[in-house]
Amino acid sequence: MRLDLWLAFVAATLLISATPGPNMLLMLSHGVRYGARATLVTMAGALLGLLLLIGLSAMGVGALLATSVTLFTVLKVAGALYLAWLGIQAWRAGAQLHLPKAVANDARARFRTGLTVALSNPKAILFAAAFLPQFIDAHRPQGPQWVILLTTFFVIEASWQVTYAWGGTRLAGWLAAPHRIRAFNRACGGAFVAAGGLLAVSRH
Repeated sequence: MRLDLWLAFVAATLLISATPGPNMLLMLSHGVRYGARATLVTMAGALLGLLLLIGLSAMGVGALLATSVTLFTVLKVAGALYLAWLGIQAWRAGAQLHLPKAVANDARARFRTGLTVALSNPKAILFAAAFLPQFIDAHRPQGPQWVILLTTFFVIEASWQVTYAWGGTRLAGWLAAPHRIRAFNRACGGAFVAAGGLLAVSRH
């Protein structure tokens, strides 16, 4: 793979992955509520979800979504409703650090949440279909290039998720007073609802 293409991909992915989207917001939230180590399970679910979306893109689903307005709309509305539901949960938590019905030691529940949040955004399929091929040199064997790009992507994505989870763990010490916990829950709730709203009104 050409070095200049790889460096451009690294720079773009660093910026894109660092943007506080639903995945990163979830890592921050779980980092605060359960600690960085427990959030690794959430992260595993989210990374699996991203891997599945990229796999769907490779199988041509990205092209299908790009041409089928109805299918894209159904998927994004479902994803938006799930994000909004997470936001309502966080808002209703009030001054409690743990979310309603959430169990701190339920690793399967955290894994499912990470997986579902990652899968809730069908735009990620279109992103994979439109973004990744730009860094492929058509005059060289494509298999090794895809391996390099995907490995780089997941290393960067995982690094940012660890950073957000660690930041949440550090923030947990500051959230000692009930009014701060309430403000944090409302901020997370509002952010999840806003992310769902943006997803709902987004276009191809």
